[in-house]
Amino acid sequence: MAQRRTGPLARDAMAYVLAGGRGSRLMELTDRRAKPAVPFGCKSRIIDFALSNALNSGIRRIGVATQYKAHSLIRHMQRGWNFFRPERNESFDILPASQRVSEDQWYAGTADAVYQNLDIILSYGPQYMVILAGDHIYKMDYELMLQQHVNSGADVTIGCLEVPRMEATGFGVMAVDEQDRITAFVEKPKDPPAIPGNPEMALASMGIYVFETAKLAQWLREDAANPASSRDFGKDIIPFLVANGKAVAHRFTASCVRSEYETESYWRDVGTVDAYWEANIDLTETLPALDLYDTEWPIWTYSEVTPPAKFVHDLEGRRGSAVASLVSGGCIVSGASIKRTMLSPNVRVNSFSSLEEAVVLPSVHIERNVSLKKVVIDTSVRIPEGLVVGEDPELDAKRFRRTASGICLITQPMIDRLTS
Repeated sequence: MAQRRTGPLARDAMAYVLAGGRGSRLMELTDRRAKPAVPFGCKSRIIDFALSNALNSGIRRIGVATQYKAHSLIRHMQRGWNFFRPERNESFDILPASQRVSEDQWYAGTADAVYQNLDIILSYGPQYMVILAGDHIYKMDYELMLQQHVNSGADVTIGCLEVPRMEATGFGVMAVDEQDRITAFVEKPKDPPAIPGNPEMALASMGIYVFETAKLAQWLREDAANPASSRDFGKDIIPFLVANGKAVAHRFTASCVRSEYETESYWRDVGTVDAYWEANIDLTETLPALDLYDTEWPIWTYSEVTPPAKFVHDLEGRRGSAVASLVSGGCIVSGASIKRTMLSPNVRVNSFSSLEEAVVLPSVHIERNVSLKKVVIDTSVRIPEGLVVGEDPELDAKRFRRTASGICLITQPMIDRLTS
């Protein structure tokens, strides 16, 4: 288990979260919002994990670059992350693509999303930059990664996951020597390089990078002047530093934060409907792999003011009950039964309905005599009386977004087509 501490390196660092991606594999869940803004675990948004890691690590300067359909994400951060105080040398900047470099240029890539805001970054004078992806679920102490970066004398330190070698074909993969110095970086290789001494495992990039700010600014300016560059960390900046500088791998197991109840180094990319559903439903386990109840490493978020959750009716066949489920404030379970289900805030489930293995996003209203199994229901959907999902695969696939493993994503336009 990583030692939990904050130190002077984190106080001299700025976290910069890349949160502009759509996340198209989440299908209709990202029709109106960017992937980092998608709700997760009843109360949080996906981006809250990277932001909370930075805050809990002791970093007090944070920038978030947004681009694709950013309103939901920006509104969430304005409501939930507005407690930073300049008089304490703290800052929280939301940085939409605003054509600051050129009137016809949005963020062209991940490196460009930092380059276009260099003047803002440098005005704060951080000694180190921690570049983060805003769309993964994990708990990590970045202070420990900063310490390794300084102690190793690296030009860049890259956060890496140890994954089974042939499962690494969808990642950027590091070839390293015995001291974890990166000797090659390859994107989505068909034959991933193995970890020295562990031929069945490979090191996959987490999209987390640590740099000294002054050096990063120099490399970004040089990259911006190169017409052949795609302006991307993984495609341009990192391969350049592997070839011409010192790039070092930082293993996630060295800085993963785990409570006494967590047995694995938990990291999830919830970028598909199946992965998103599975990660949420896993939280209903008695001892889930991810402990959201760890008060020593809280996941900060916007907490809406809601009344208590309520369960009503106690008649046979019409009993408000929840088993192995997470139920948020503002929910009313009225004569309905739920099992292995997550109810986000302000959900109403009416009499004689049953939900099993359902991920229900905020403000959903479910009418009477509904039966739902293995579903994800988007925000503010109204489920009509008598709807049955999870019993007839062919019918489900005609009406909703059904994955190969049988998970159905339900949105309001899909419901509207049923009733039109």
